[in-house]
Order: sequence, then C-alpha cells, then structure tokens
Amino acid sequence: MTDAVSPSRYQLAEIGALLAEPARAAMLLALIDGTSRPAGELARAAGVGAATGSAHLKRLLEGGLLAVHEQGRHRYYRLASDDVAALIEALALPRTRPVLPDPSGGDRRLRMARTCYRHLAGRLGVGLCDAMLANGHLHTASEGIRLLESGAEALVLAGLDQTLVQALLPLAGRGCLDWTERRLHLGGPLGVSLTDTLLAAGWLRRHASSRALQPSDDGLRRLAQLGVRLDASH
Repeated sequence: MTDAVSPSRYQLAEIGALLAEPARAAMLLALIDGTSRPAGELARAAGVGAATGSAHLKRLLEGGLLAVHEQGRHRYYRLASDDVAALIEALALPRTRPVLPDPSGGDRRLRMARTCYRHLAGRLGVGLCDAMLANGHLHTASEGIRLLESGAEALVLAGLDQTLVQALLPLAGRGCLDWTERRLHLGGPLGVSLTDTLLAAGWLRRHASSRALQPSDDGLRRLAQLGVRLDASH
C-alpha cells in the first residue's frame, strides 16, 4: 500500500480532531442518511450560529469528510463518500450499552431497517446480504461484491422489475459493518441501487422524519422468498 492510499499518523490524527468536535459530529450524523443539506440547516442541527457553522463546514470540507454541490447561489453539503459514511456508522457504535440496543421505541425501527448512507442496513439489510451470499447470488472478488445472473433471476422471480435488476449487474458493492447487528450488510453502489429498487417496488417505505425504513407486508413476503429470515424474538 502506497502513501497515496495509506493515511499517515498525522492524517489520522486530523480526522480524529475533526470528529472530536460535537458540532461537527452532529453535522456528519445529520448527513448519514445520504441527503444533501444547506449550511443553515446543518448549523441548526449542530446547535451553533451561522458563522460558526460555516467555519465547521469549511474544516470538514478541507478534511475530506464532506463534499459540496453548488446550485445557483445555493450550496448543499453531503458526506464525501460511502467510506466516510461507514466510518461514521462504525464510530457511532455504542460503547457503554449492551452489544445490541434495547429493541424498543425508535431503536426498534432503526434496528429492523434503516439507511446507512443510502443503502439498506439493520436486520433486513444483514439478512438480505446473508441470504444472497448463502444462495450463491453474490460473488466476492478483489474489485468488490457483484450480483450474479442467478441473483438477478432470483430478484426478478421475487417480483422486482427486470430492467431495474439488470442495471444492477455492472455495479460493485462492498461489505459494510452494521452498527446494530455487528455483521455485514451490502454497501457501495450495488447496495445503494438495490435499496432504491426495493423502495421503488414498495417493499420498503421511508419514514418522514427518520432514516428508518418500514418494510411492507408484501415486501417481507417477497424478501422471505429470497431466503431472508427474521427471528421473531427480536
């Protein structure tokens, strides 16, 4: 691994310093659902004024944790990459609570299904990844995780649109450690596009004020056809 791709101790320390400021951490967590948000909204999420918020956003941009999209006079901030989202998720793992959060209230919804950046996480995300790997529908290689033709056929047989499923075949994914389940779900471009396809089919629905995802009854039945099993005790 070369210096170009391997962070030095100073770069790692800088990332730590960026994350150690609660206001900056709040901004990053506000973007973990994959959305792009204006500076004012992020400043409010962090509980700071506009000028202080702008200073924090500047540091996060310079540190490579955020990217910005300019549209006319407006600037919208988002996480720089899927890798940054995975880092935030991993570091947000509770350290002083039990291995799995208490499955009640809002935690139950997040634990069942949620977006991690823009791909499916939680018990459903882990269950889907496990089932597709166990059934030989995904192939893991050095360039990432790929959907095989057998996997595409299984998704279509379960009820997904064939054209949308075929568009998944060229995409690469990667394993992403799930912070509630402590196992891998499918991330990367393949994970994002598969999640979009599940949403378009109505198997999942978004919550208006949370990154939790609500599986429909029909979606649960069709995921079960793919081999996804959820322990009723959880």
